[in-house]
Amino acid sequence: MIPYTVNIKLAARTLTGTLHLQNKTAVDWGWQGLIAQGCHSNILIIDPKTAQTIQVLERHKASVVKVKWSRENYHHGLSSPYSLRLASADAAGKIIVWDVVSGMAHCEIQEHTKPIQDMDWLWAQDASRDLLLAVHPPNYIVLWNGDTGTKLWKKSYAENILSFSFDPFEPSNLALLTSEGIVFITDFSHSKPPGSGGKKVYIASPHSSPAHSKPAVTQPTGAKKALNKVKVLITNEKPTAEAVTLNDCLQLSYLPSKRNHMLLLYPREILILDLELSQTVGVVAIERSGVPFIQVIPCAQRDALYCLHENGCVTLRVCRSTTPSPNETVNDPEQNLQELVYDLRSQCDAIRVTKTVRPYRVVICPVNENSAALVVSDGRVMLWELKAHASKPSSSLSSGWPPLYSPVNFCGTPLHQNQKCIPDLSLNTMIGHCLISGVDSPRPLAGQQEVHLKFMLTGLLSGLPLPPFSLRMCPPLTTKNINHYQPLLAVGTSNGSVLVYNLTSGLLHKELSVHSCEVRGIEWVSLTSFLSFATSVPNNLGLVRNELQHVDLRTGRCFAFRGERGNDEPAIEMIKVSHLKQYLVVVFRDKPLELWDVRTGTLLREMAKNFPTVTALEWSPSHNLKSLKKKHLAAREAMARQTTLADAEQSSVESSVISLLQDAESKSEMSQGISAREHFVFTDTDGQVYHITVEGNTVKDGARIPPDGSMGSIACIAWKGDTLVLGDVDGNLNFWDLKARLSRAVPTHRGWVKKIRFAPGKGNQKLLVMYTDGAEVWDTKEVQMVSSIRVGRNVNYRILDIDWCTSDKVVLASDDGCVRVLEMAMKSASYRMDEQDLTDSVWCPYLLLPRAALTLKAFLILQPWSNTFTMDITHVYVTASLFFHISFIILFPLSDIKSVLQDPNLNLLQRCLLVSRFQLERVRLQEVKRSSYEHTKKCADQLLLLGQTDRAVQLLLETSADNSSYYCDSLKACLVTTITSSGPSQSTIKLVATNMIANGKLAEGVQLLCLIDKAADACRYLQTYGEWNRAAWLAKSCLGGEEVHLGLAEDLPDPLNCLMRYFDRAALFIEACLKYASPHKFIGAAFVDYAKMLRSIGLKQGAVLWASRAGEAGKELLDELSQTEALQ
Repeated sequence: MIPYTVNIKLAARTLTGTLHLQNKTAVDWGWQGLIAQGCHSNILIIDPKTAQTIQVLERHKASVVKVKWSRENYHHGLSSPYSLRLASADAAGKIIVWDVVSGMAHCEIQEHTKPIQDMDWLWAQDASRDLLLAVHPPNYIVLWNGDTGTKLWKKSYAENILSFSFDPFEPSNLALLTSEGIVFITDFSHSKPPGSGGKKVYIASPHSSPAHSKPAVTQPTGAKKALNKVKVLITNEKPTAEAVTLNDCLQLSYLPSKRNHMLLLYPREILILDLELSQTVGVVAIERSGVPFIQVIPCAQRDALYCLHENGCVTLRVCRSTTPSPNETVNDPEQNLQELVYDLRSQCDAIRVTKTVRPYRVVICPVNENSAALVVSDGRVMLWELKAHASKPSSSLSSGWPPLYSPVNFCGTPLHQNQKCIPDLSLNTMIGHCLISGVDSPRPLAGQQEVHLKFMLTGLLSGLPLPPFSLRMCPPLTTKNINHYQPLLAVGTSNGSVLVYNLTSGLLHKELSVHSCEVRGIEWVSLTSFLSFATSVPNNLGLVRNELQHVDLRTGRCFAFRGERGNDEPAIEMIKVSHLKQYLVVVFRDKPLELWDVRTGTLLREMAKNFPTVTALEWSPSHNLKSLKKKHLAAREAMARQTTLADAEQSSVESSVISLLQDAESKSEMSQGISAREHFVFTDTDGQVYHITVEGNTVKDGARIPPDGSMGSIACIAWKGDTLVLGDVDGNLNFWDLKARLSRAVPTHRGWVKKIRFAPGKGNQKLLVMYTDGAEVWDTKEVQMVSSIRVGRNVNYRILDIDWCTSDKVVLASDDGCVRVLEMAMKSASYRMDEQDLTDSVWCPYLLLPRAALTLKAFLILQPWSNTFTMDITHVYVTASLFFHISFIILFPLSDIKSVLQDPNLNLLQRCLLVSRFQLERVRLQEVKRSSYEHTKKCADQLLLLGQTDRAVQLLLETSADNSSYYCDSLKACLVTTITSSGPSQSTIKLVATNMIANGKLAEGVQLLCLIDKAADACRYLQTYGEWNRAAWLAKSCLGGEEVHLGLAEDLPDPLNCLMRYFDRAALFIEACLKYASPHKFIGAAFVDYAKMLRSIGLKQGAVLWASRAGEAGKELLDELSQTEALQ
């Protein structure tokens, strides 16, 4: 049972349903920890931890086709705080940048009116984080400023652009997937458009080229034929029709786990391309009976792929290398085609796929990469989490795959040999590095365990089914039911079920399968029970099967209210329950109405055949229940007096007890036995108004009012107090003041009035009117319109049903499958996230005030003022009650993280060894795939840098005599072989290397320095000449952890300039480098500025510590802090 709270002012919200086909690619999981999903023209914000929708953004007029969370790799401060920013694009070409917390649009961008093909934020602009790149059909890429909506530049290309992918290692590299091939851009910049049209390449099979043609003596069959299909090359020539092309390519993406690698997704295969070799180095192919791919997501923490198949199954494939050793001879060259193999390590359950239920997209959490969300076309979002379980040794040998092992340690904490629970905070804490690389059979190291990966369903969000819908809000909140009131909305659906939502939280309260056909109407008979009716498809005679069910929410009991009635009769048009919930009127299409007693379930009257045809009906709110209560109470008082006179010695206490019992008994009798008089009015096809009175079993005809000449056929009636409103099929509203005996007809010119309802609340005379093309709110006292909503003017959906949910909010059902709770003005349903009353508390640092979020960040990063790491933040920032409350929400459940934060012992040397091993394996793979002298030379150069001199000499000696580099390569091979460690030879080689670097031979000079074990000097030269990526690669591959720190610390520039006045980053960076370098003259200034920043956000302990570390520069600030503390 969902807990509830009494809340008169419910928040505006949207209950969403099935997705549009154009929403297929509109989903994204951001670094902020939230999921954004497009649903028709709306955008849902989902918290995956609690599996609830916390925001719905509504401003687009067309279906949303793309959503992208903003990047978070920028410096956060008071001037650039943490914020939830989202970009969305629709099928009409409009891009909106949202402030998700407030639900307001920050800016709107419009270039063309065609659907946006692709969109993404630039990831490498720390100073300018507002840049958004979009593909506008057919062949334009435009760079926008997402903060102001300004267009920075625009570039067109020859082919239609389908999508693009940024290189995660080099921000100037961009790959465009076009209708004919791939366009590689290497000069991408935010300041100006690319200068050229890029390098256009195609995917073609080498066997389709005449240069690679073979005699047709033996044609490969079976598996070899399939392998030949995927043995492809990147070529600059347009392939022939027989070649493998990109026409059916579904996706293009750089691999974030490997430099210069890219994947191409086809329905039945995934190709892994090495862009340095321009060749395929891996393939994931599906068997003929397998399920095709829809999407693939490459991971960054490990070389793994999340794949989505057409049956809704999500699979995880982890890479292993099958590259043979360079000295190993292979008889069949076809066996060398799959050097990188991605083994299937885990898969989730498939879904039942139908014509209307299909998987659309899957997204993974970018932070931990072990959680996935599957979006289904029916509106469901399935949240899967990858779990690691310890398994028995060699349990995977039967599958033919090598076993998986856990990491050696977990964030510096060694794992026990028999540890039952493998830490699964992220993918890299579940799978060790040695599992995904290496040509030898993996063997467990000390402390490693064999693990097995499994998907677990941790959350499920379900939406509304396909429209149409029928709405009815439960009886309104009163002073009598305030202690047990729940704001429940019943939604009748097209599949016969009734969904009951709690509008306080927006969550589904109950789902009841009531009918076998479409629900046409619902009427509540109490706070916990309702009546609903449904009609089947008419037969040849126009007769249907009517279903009228009574449902009790507390027990779920459902029974046919009309008993055996309902087969082969005219369809029910409407049902109306009286104001006191005593009587029920059932109106049929071509049959007289029926009058039922709701309390006993008995038929009171079935009208005669000559009874007029009812077009509209409504119960009067007036009744005689109060007078009946007075009569019964007077009778009880008379009986009590007689009893008191007969027993005069009765004590006053006993008398009061008896009076209470009698009062309770009288109330019980009234609730069960008293039948108050109620009456209703209805109109016939001529517009004549009839008045019927019902009291118990008695039904009496009343007055008849002739039709109004200014009104057409009456379609609906609403009655509250002394006001009666009639609406006709021509769009006229007739307001009757029964007390003053006046009427006023108002033409709305909106067409057929479908439904009218008065708002709840005493004295509230607001009226909600539903038309074919929208809805309006009227003030019946002033007889004027308050607000209006019209299809095509301010909304793009058609309204199916209406009702009031509170005295100032309306609820609308629309044909886009959504149910919206709106303010009386009927504007957007977006709301502030921090004002919601959610069932489960949502922890998101982006909801905090900027100062509170920065305080929490500084507190958790480093606590040098304390001997032990603590999670108690109450003494740091006690002035903000919100921060005080939420800090416990995040820190309480993270018991498994506390030990890690308290002992973060990371080993940089181990990381460098792993990088070196990976580079050696990649060079070995490139050796196998080399097909030209340029590839051979590149392999030899990298082997020299990695210290693999013997193999480098072999490659150098392979140069043919007719090659122009034959002489130089031979001399280089001799030099490498004869290098000694003596002092004179090293001095000479170092001098030659220095001269070569000075004269433009940087690569050759770096190789010579590496030959004499001067890799640190080589890194410095590379940094001097701006080759930072190559310097980092060489440092990680050839230097130890201490040498890496030394190289960084000694070259430490002015932190105020290099870190762009990011004082917190500067101070923490200097703190790490001071262990290996002498103090810098700018260190004191950086520490003082960081201390001032900590003081500004309220972290006084940290401010005192960093000011004291600044030496002389921090004395003045220390004095100010001590004076402030003395005053407090």
